[in-house]
Amino acid sequence: MDDGEDVSIDMEKLADTLSGKLATLHHLSKECSIYRVAEPKRRLNSSDFSPQMVSIGPFHHGKEELRAMEEHKQRYLKCFLQRTKVRMARFLAFVNERETKLRNCYAETICNLGSDEFVVMVLVDAVFLIEFFLRFYKRNLTTDHHCIFKKPKLYIEVGDDFLLVENQLPLFILNDLFDLAKTATCGDELYENISFVKMTCSWISKYIRARLPIQENLLETHFSKAKHFLDLIMLCLQPSQSPAQFELNDQNIPSAKELQQAGVKFKPAAGSSKNLLDINFNQGILEIPFLTVFDNTVRVCRNLLAFERMHGYNGYFNDYIIMMAILVSCQKDAELLIQNEVLVLGTVPNVFGKLFKD
Repeated sequence: MDDGEDVSIDMEKLADTLSGKLATLHHLSKECSIYRVAEPKRRLNSSDFSPQMVSIGPFHHGKEELRAMEEHKQRYLKCFLQRTKVRMARFLAFVNERETKLRNCYAETICNLGSDEFVVMVLVDAVFLIEFFLRFYKRNLTTDHHCIFKKPKLYIEVGDDFLLVENQLPLFILNDLFDLAKTATCGDELYENISFVKMTCSWISKYIRARLPIQENLLETHFSKAKHFLDLIMLCLQPSQSPAQFELNDQNIPSAKELQQAGVKFKPAAGSSKNLLDINFNQGILEIPFLTVFDNTVRVCRNLLAFERMHGYNGYFNDYIIMMAILVSCQKDAELLIQNEVLVLGTVPNVFGKLFKD
């Protein structure tokens, strides 16, 4: 056998190896909406993209540092099964029938979870979310041993983890499982006059609207279109009118102090119905929706920005961050907006600058 034949055999083996990888390649469907953050961006701010208390979905499943909450998930599952009186096997079969659709929602192949483990993970995580929102909505279900609601810091940490781009379950499976449980408990007063949409929007309304201005009625309006929690928030954040298109850079926008010196006045946007991106300039007055910056504002915004870029939304939220970073370019700018009741800065005075640098 000559050298040419050796090379040919080697190339055939290499081709077989590559063909095997292509055969198992994850099919990107139109359902795809849950992504991993690119490694260079993740490396800069890893804690902002990784759950600190609870994993939801496959990307962070099984991490040792999140193991404590796995027991809590199982307690919620036990309560859920006892209340619905539905055999666990039925719920597992229900999820299993939707496995392909569920996997198609993720932007990469979930190689580390076989079919059985994937189905169990989805059921446990989905029921945890359902029970969490049910306990929030029906406070009489919350007893002393439900530690999340009795510990404000833990409650906030868990809630923040629900808003990470990598830490999502598709909303359709949560809604379908809740409806199955509700049907099985027909006549139970607990489930009367509530839906998964209603109790979930109740939590999001209180939790998110304290952090970002969102028009409350939009949550239920957009719920049927939303792929997951972060997508729902992004849908609600879209401006009520499409803004004029122009290239946004630091030549377009003076700082707040410079605008004041030119005669511009600032005021908070009127009405509680104003969304974060509903900014208006009229007759020398710049109206900006009121925003309070919390410790976790940077984390929430980084995940919204990452999702906006990866999912192909118009970059309105990114434009808002750029605009605010330029408006608030120094301490005097921040003080001016605070005096005009447009902004309250907590412990993160340079929040927009941090996000702009991303």
